Amino acid sequence: MAKINLSLELNGDIKTYKFPDDIVLCDVCEKLNIGKSFRIVAAKEGNEIRELTYKVDHDASIKFIGLEDIDGFRIYTRSLVFLLIKAVKDLYKNGDVCIKNSISEGTYCELVRIKEINEEVIQKIQNRMKKLVKENIPFKKSVLNIEKGREFYKENGLLNKYNLIKYTDREYITLYECDGLKNYFYGYMVPSTGYLDNFELVFYGRGLILRCPTVKSPLKIPEFVDQKSIFDVFVEFKEWNNILGIENVGTINKIIHEDKLGDYIRVAEALQEKKIANIADMICDSNKRIVLIAGPSSSGKTTFSKRLAVQLKVNKKKPVTIGLDDYFLNRVDTPKDEDGNLDYESIEALDIELFNKNLLELINGEEVYIPEFDFKTGKRKEKMNRLKLEKNSVIVIEGIHGLNDRLTSAIDKKDKFKIYISALTSLNLDEHNRIYTTDNRLLRRIVRDNQFRGIDVCETIERWHLVRKGEEKNIFPFQKNADVIFNSALIYEIFVLKGYATELLESIDEKCPQYIEAKRLLGFLSYFLKAPTKDIPKDSILREFIGDSCFFD
Repeated sequence: MAKINLSLELNGDIKTYKFPDDIVLCDVCEKLNIGKSFRIVAAKEGNEIRELTYKVDHDASIKFIGLEDIDGFRIYTRSLVFLLIKAVKDLYKNGDVCIKNSISEGTYCELVRIKEINEEVIQKIQNRMKKLVKENIPFKKSVLNIEKGREFYKENGLLNKYNLIKYTDREYITLYECDGLKNYFYGYMVPSTGYLDNFELVFYGRGLILRCPTVKSPLKIPEFVDQKSIFDVFVEFKEWNNILGIENVGTINKIIHEDKLGDYIRVAEALQEKKIANIADMICDSNKRIVLIAGPSSSGKTTFSKRLAVQLKVNKKKPVTIGLDDYFLNRVDTPKDEDGNLDYESIEALDIELFNKNLLELINGEEVYIPEFDFKTGKRKEKMNRLKLEKNSVIVIEGIHGLNDRLTSAIDKKDKFKIYISALTSLNLDEHNRIYTTDNRLLRRIVRDNQFRGIDVCETIERWHLVRKGEEKNIFPFQKNADVIFNSALIYEIFVLKGYATELLESIDEKCPQYIEAKRLLGFLSYFLKAPTKDIPKDSILREFIGDSCFFD
């Protein structure tokens, strides 16, 4: 039998082995006794992801990945979802699962057509899942051309999945089967249920939270922390979807195909504007003088703050904006991260003492000289701006550290109103395939960076993990301090972003390290019809990313 050379990378170590020329990757792991100990779930060959069922018939360099890799984490959680659906359908004849959104370092899932949902039901489902894991049932993969796929969904009454692919330009779909249950999942899977032995179910809302190890904690499930305020935002967004009559991506594709999107855009924007007006009312009723706005990258903070200012003016307030960037320390005094790079995202990069001094003076009615930072020289300008508040003035401060009490440590709590903003997407591809909030924000950033910042799409994708790392450190731990949470996601926006992002993603060469992510995003976007922009108002948060906003030159 012919032999092939496999150069294998695991946890940074690279070794070359000889194997038969038809060996499957999961057999490689078994022969080397490395699969279980490192929780390997997939592999990468160059810039392609390979399932562990992939048969290697050529010399190759293979990098095994586990949950510490974002692609490995997605594969594990996607496979767990299938396991959950299988368990529910085994236990309840008409039961089903609707996959919703990320929360409390897990995935919230609603249980459908189950009469009573309680702790006992959740425990029963978990026990069934564990039994399926012990049985080590394979996930069998099959590929259907798009017409066969449509026929399959129609014949089996899976209308949501049929509507999802009705307008797609994909040539084929991938089905997975587990012990007689066939289903479609967007992305790759582990070889069998036996790989999925580390998970837990938490009874929550109308269903459960499916939890497992994470990228940050690949071997251990993190401690459960309830995020009820975030959950409430998703519930509110679901109500907005009901007002619009939107179920999933397939519903909007049909609306776009019939050229009826304009009315839905106007209602979606009106719902957001009403929410902003309510927040302005809350600020005025509280009599707080300082409004702090924080949120992760590409959440639409700038447009939100400008629209909030308009609503504050409606309430006879005079909003005054102070930029945190102007309180940067001189570049020579800026702290560095663990790699020796200047860390402008650290709160230590700001002159917190001067910032608090100025705020105290302002709310006490004094005239203050506000600094201005020159990014070209990396120093504070000598000329400073004079500022004095009027009786009905409200200071609006937007920045990543807004919810961190260290930023405004000298200011009494009674004077501060804190707002957390993020694009918390709750639209699904279908009932079993959700849309990641981070994908929504990444698409926003890809488009904005290209449109207005001259940043190449490869660089945006390359830096995204660093952006996410900064958010985990400087933003997410403090979201619980918010007085109110604003969801900047718009039900129609990914359909619009597709028209800008697709060409950029397609320009990435397959030899580029960012090709894997570009390919994944293109596959994701293939389910969305491109939406026109003519009905999007000039003050929309989406305009911050696609252009032609009334708030920007």
